[in-house]
Amino acid sequence: MDDDGTAAPLTDASPNPNWFLRARLKTRQLLLLIALDDERNIHRAAEVLCMTQPAASKQLKDLEDMLDVKLFDRHPRGMEPTLYGETMIRHARMALTSLSAAHDDIVSLKNGLSGQVEVGVIMTPAMGLLPRAISRIKLQAPKLRIGVHMESSKQLLDLLQRGTLDFMIGRILEDEGAAGLHYEELTVEPACAVARVGHPLLKADNLKLADLADLPWILPPPGSVLRHRWELMFRRAALEPPGNVVDTTALLLITALLQQTDSLHVMPVEVARYYASLKVLAILPIELPCHMDAFGIITREGHLMSPGARQLLHEVRLAARDLY
Repeated sequence: MDDDGTAAPLTDASPNPNWFLRARLKTRQLLLLIALDDERNIHRAAEVLCMTQPAASKQLKDLEDMLDVKLFDRHPRGMEPTLYGETMIRHARMALTSLSAAHDDIVSLKNGLSGQVEVGVIMTPAMGLLPRAISRIKLQAPKLRIGVHMESSKQLLDLLQRGTLDFMIGRILEDEGAAGLHYEELTVEPACAVARVGHPLLKADNLKLADLADLPWILPPPGSVLRHRWELMFRRAALEPPGNVVDTTALLLITALLQQTDSLHVMPVEVARYYASLKVLAILPIELPCHMDAFGIITREGHLMSPGARQLLHEVRLAARDLY
């Protein structure tokens, strides 16, 4: 602080990393930066903030003096942020968004965990892991609203990186970037062959992969990970992959086709066990040398979750310990 009581300009040699404390940076100055960026005019920005134009000009000058940089260029057509201004505006928006989220968290805690949580999940953990976690948290926080997005890992990763999801349960494939993401592995995903209840092969003794090679199959489309692993399984056994195939990922269609034909289908074991428990499908008595890559919990590094999202994530971890 200078002798006249104003904040001293910051220099590269400033030793205090908490410069905003020394400079007494005001929330109103952050709001002014955003208003100026939106309006590009000091008069309109002042009106938006219910300030006088001289007061807004002084706030901006104080901030520029404190930072010792020019934040805006003044032109006849309006104001344009400099490179320094764009940097401060970006961080001002982030800071105010964080403060708004903090307020929402406080309200949620006062109301006993309410608010909205968005989680993404692939098929296998959607059948057992996530329902168990949701049922547990709903006992503790019935007002918590939970949105569940069940898609492929690739689609969910896009939603996560765009900030639509708080976290997801899926996998990071080799050709997808993991920059900025944290991955916590839960379990591998073995696959099995399923058929309609009453299928002749359910009573077969010592069933082998060669016995399945000439049968019709319903499969995910070419290019999918499971289809690739299924084809590789036959080739490693010196067998040609079956050619009588229907390509689809529509589960209702798959179930209907299986129940009306003697076709087979390959799916994750956990999903198959769920349908077998409902007597919808049956698992063939053969252990397939076929599995998907491990899946796990994926979050964005540095992302501050709401209390509700953190609690749901905690319940997912507890449920995973019980199941896997």
